[in-house]
Amino acid sequence: MIFPDDYKMVGITQGDPCKKPLGVEPIYFSTKYIIADLQDGNFKIVEVETEQTGSLFAKAKSFKQIASGDEIVVHENEHDAHNRTKLILLALEKYNDKVNTVIFKGRDKHITFVHKPNLYDITDIQIIDVIPPEPPWLSFAIHRLEESGILGELNIKFERTYIDLREFENENTVFPCNASGLNGKYLDTDSDIKDNSLLVGCDISKEIFDIRFPRFTYKHINMCPLKTEFINPTKPFITRCCQTKRTGFININGNDGVVVHWGASEYDIVDAIKRLVNVMNGGVDEDRID
Repeated sequence: MIFPDDYKMVGITQGDPCKKPLGVEPIYFSTKYIIADLQDGNFKIVEVETEQTGSLFAKAKSFKQIASGDEIVVHENEHDAHNRTKLILLALEKYNDKVNTVIFKGRDKHITFVHKPNLYDITDIQIIDVIPPEPPWLSFAIHRLEESGILGELNIKFERTYIDLREFENENTVFPCNASGLNGKYLDTDSDIKDNSLLVGCDISKEIFDIRFPRFTYKHINMCPLKTEFINPTKPFITRCCQTKRTGFININGNDGVVVHWGASEYDIVDAIKRLVNVMNGGVDEDRID
């Protein structure tokens, strides 16, 4: 796949540059690719090697054709040219035995292209969260961030894995709080909780139960995503926890992940995802909790 790192690397010209003598026409120093409008309804895309002159303009040393003619289509809509993940996915929709390159126009009118798109450069991140409510906050917030384009340059996409507490609904089941709307008892509001109940909650819920009902016997199912009682991460992941001391970077079963607070803001979530991607790309995060 060829997808310029920045649209400032892409130049636009009228006519075929390969038919002009090398070094005659100046080329902007940051240009690595040229999209040529051939004026007959077709386009040609070439990679250019330049000889830097120390000024804003360079001299072309060679051109290498990437695609031309029927191999190229121009996407019908304008898009955020910084949202690399979305452009790759859109290019894949056009990719076939005939078309191998898609030209995109940004909302700011800048031009870029994707040649021979594939998903190998896009990394899946697993969102591990608890339902209800549905969608849960972390998943909902990340969807909003995806739609905004703020994560677009990270070359990532998300898959969602949920711990569904509805399977434990019962009159003798105690849940942490009434915000879930589950059928059962609530640790934060109900006083008529019975002995030998089933507590479905995290470590904090267990601590609260022990304080409120010190003489009761009960079974505890830990639904905290960090406990992996229900779900083991299968790839890089993001999840959340109600204990601030447990937020940060973590590794579970060889999979790097990041933990945000249960009520994390979208700003906090963006920061956490960027840190995770940095580690996935070989960087180091000193704030580890494993």
